[in-house]
Amino acid sequence: MIRLLTLIAALLLLAGCATTGKDAVAVGGEFQFVAPGGQMTITYDPPESRSRLPQLSGESLLHPGQTIGVGDHAGKVLVINIWGSWCGPCREEMPDLQFVLDQTRADGVAMMGIDVRDDRAAAADFVRDRGLTFDSIYDPPGRALFQLRGYPRNVVPSTIVLDRRHRVAAVYLTQIRVSELLPLVERLAAEPAV
Repeated sequence: MIRLLTLIAALLLLAGCATTGKDAVAVGGEFQFVAPGGQMTITYDPPESRSRLPQLSGESLLHPGQTIGVGDHAGKVLVINIWGSWCGPCREEMPDLQFVLDQTRADGVAMMGIDVRDDRAAAADFVRDRGLTFDSIYDPPGRALFQLRGYPRNVVPSTIVLDRRHRVAAVYLTQIRVSELLPLVERLAAEPAV
């Protein structure tokens, strides 16, 4: 019985890890995530190679009953951070995310979080305690992330950076730092919007 369970687990692991291609795959122009070679940081350049993110949306963490999403930030560079109040690296990176937003907001940069596997009260306290000025989709079951084809829902924290046309410009499957994010969003904000 143990052998059978081990074999089934190995087959499931292999099936879950199987990917093709060297980059994100456009399916009808929509982003489908693939991590080439297991990379943790993936950038998509030139801009013509980028694919649009689906219209990701969900319930607001800070305003229960309201829906927020990518569409609320039309024409802006958008940084989407997947986090949880229970996540140690998330606690470390939040001041960096807020700093980048403060430095670039006037240049047309916005930020939105996706709070996963969390208690609403703990997550709201996390936001207030850190003085964060951006809202998050409250997504304890991971439904919003399910809209991102192939995106690993268990990688927390992670960050997706969209250009002004809401095409995926970069994905970070690790804690983000100011030294990585600030130059990227400044470059994206300087790109033509069309």
